[in-house]
Amino acid sequence: MSITPEQTTWFQETFAKLVDNVEQVVLGKRHVIELAFTAMVSEGHLLLEDFPGTGKTSLARAMGQTVQGSSTRIQFTPDLLPGDVTGITVYDQSRGEFEFHQGPIFANIVLADEINRASPKTQSALLEVMEEGQVTVDGVSRPVGVPFLVVATQNPVEQAGTYRLPEAQLDRFLLKTTLGYPDHAATVRILEGTASAKRELTPVITPQGVVSMADLARGVYLNGLVLDYIARIVEATRLATEVRLGVSVRGAIALTKAAKTWALAHGRSYVVPDDVKALAEPVLAHRLILDPEAEFDGVTAGAVIGQVLLDTVPPAEKETV
Repeated sequence: MSITPEQTTWFQETFAKLVDNVEQVVLGKRHVIELAFTAMVSEGHLLLEDFPGTGKTSLARAMGQTVQGSSTRIQFTPDLLPGDVTGITVYDQSRGEFEFHQGPIFANIVLADEINRASPKTQSALLEVMEEGQVTVDGVSRPVGVPFLVVATQNPVEQAGTYRLPEAQLDRFLLKTTLGYPDHAATVRILEGTASAKRELTPVITPQGVVSMADLARGVYLNGLVLDYIARIVEATRLATEVRLGVSVRGAIALTKAAKTWALAHGRSYVVPDDVKALAEPVLAHRLILDPEAEFDGVTAGAVIGQVLLDTVPPAEKETV
């Protein structure tokens, strides 16, 4: 079913309102906020890696306030147990039966703060819920509801007491991005008190509204030539000499879903090659495992994706409409 112009306009305007609302708190980072909501509407998860004090937690909290749903925060520490995330089954003596107590993962938006501080055992508790939207405890599977978004943060410079995220978990994040430091004008506004990290935002959409946006995004037209372009990009990452492990099929699907959302957010009911180019690095770079020698020489995953985009010829835009 094709998307009507009215639906396209509604999606574009609603998406802009979501971004505008969060930008009241996270100043001067509109592009990053757009990427964050692209992950949400594409039914994926977001990984924010940046230096301490750049606003990662503020962005996640603001997203939770913007959606009129439930949001929780889990502070990941080395002693955090899987049950602290998913919940546990407790025996109720008065009733003579076991009762399940939900963990903080049961929310629409879950802020996983400093996710790389938890042990691999606790990290594994997230694999099922991030992929399937459900938690299995004592053999019983329980859905966490929709929409469901994990916004995880980690600091790249703090190595003591941290664990490297397993590749299987990294692959479950639809995109990874960084906030970076604000520019001079934004810094002055922050210092003036224009934006406060503790400021309460007014919700602008309900969880059902997010589900409706996701349903619309799935219906965006994607020409076979664009699909071929995405497939060639993914295959090129696997053949790159600097890469030990290229992008998986899950990564190709993630890029396809994100490109549809990105196109609709920019007022188009069809995907063009520029949408794919805009999202290739944040969606694909964190899925690459580089050759150790290439890493030692200073090669980055972002640089590999950039070279792949240069080497992969896109179809003409007029052929993809």
